[in-house]
Amino acid sequence: MNLGSSAKRIRRGLNTPVLFGTFGVLLALFAAGFVPRWQANTALANSVRDQRPTITVISSQRPANDANLVLPGSTQGIQEAAIYARTNGYVREWKVDIGQTVQQGQLLAEIETPEVDQQLAQTKANYEIAKLTAERWGDLVAKNVVSKQEYDQNQKAYEAAKANYEQLQRLQGFQKIVAPFAGVITARNIDNGDLVSAGTSGQPAPLFRIAQTEVLRIYVDVPQTQSRLITPGQSAAVSLREIPNRTFNAKVVRTARAIDPASRTLRTELQIPNADGELFPGMYAEVKFTLPQDPHALIIPGNAVMIRSEGPKVLVVDAKNTIHSRAVKLGRDLGEKVEVASGLDPGESLVANPTDGLRDGTEVNIQTQSSKNSDPPDKTTKG
Repeated sequence: MNLGSSAKRIRRGLNTPVLFGTFGVLLALFAAGFVPRWQANTALANSVRDQRPTITVISSQRPANDANLVLPGSTQGIQEAAIYARTNGYVREWKVDIGQTVQQGQLLAEIETPEVDQQLAQTKANYEIAKLTAERWGDLVAKNVVSKQEYDQNQKAYEAAKANYEQLQRLQGFQKIVAPFAGVITARNIDNGDLVSAGTSGQPAPLFRIAQTEVLRIYVDVPQTQSRLITPGQSAAVSLREIPNRTFNAKVVRTARAIDPASRTLRTELQIPNADGELFPGMYAEVKFTLPQDPHALIIPGNAVMIRSEGPKVLVVDAKNTIHSRAVKLGRDLGEKVEVASGLDPGESLVANPTDGLRDGTEVNIQTQSSKNSDPPDKTTKG
């Protein structure tokens, strides 16, 4: 009995290390098979996550203050004129050059008109003969020497000769080119000896261009969505790239009161004082109107809107970074930003610059972009 008990104790003592050893071997085998697979699955998941498109999101927000509508425009003189010749001839002498200020009626150039001078001399002779003849027939008809009909014929011939003579006198008066109003000469297209012709058909360019620049006009085309917000007397800020950090005050003086069916815009004229001559006609300018905002509307960047055949849409990103397409109703177009009348809630995250590759249910990586609804204040000065 003692020997048997000892043998059992020996077998029990031998089985414990064997069991632990076997368990260790199995654990090692399991780890050798599971760990690489787990690492591969983790790497695959990370790879899939890294392959998700990275997008920039912005937030829909309530308008913080009034909106700015910025439109391109071009400056023009309050009066501008192209001056053409009214008679045929040669330029005898030009008197003024570009950039020179002239007064109304000032002589700009003289034209030699030899053909007109010759025609005038002939017509003058015919006129004088017709006048003498009419006077003589007047004496004869008073003495009943000739008939009244013959007198009337000579009288009409005299009147026709007089009209031709006066017409050529006026035509000869066009030898002197004068300024129609006070202003600045902006173009001179003639030199001494140049052949000029009456009217515009045979003349490739006007002799001179003149502009009155104490006040400038600026024409802008206002989109139909904002057209009812632009009224005469309204102020606007005009800025030019050539004069940074400064704006000029302009006022709306009139609108076309009709929408252009081709562009769906309202032609609007503004005027800006320019007594110091700092601004030139023909300059490109940006005109900024300050428009009241609807406090119930939302403001988003225009590049967040996709225009589809079924209507405008935006891509909303939920808390799980998943994209959902959302139909919206747009309000006014404010240039870089647009109003959203319905379809969005404040603070929702939207995809900025969405592409056709982003669809419903797409998971994305996001980065946030701040959405500003107001422009920094401008330093406005009087022109």
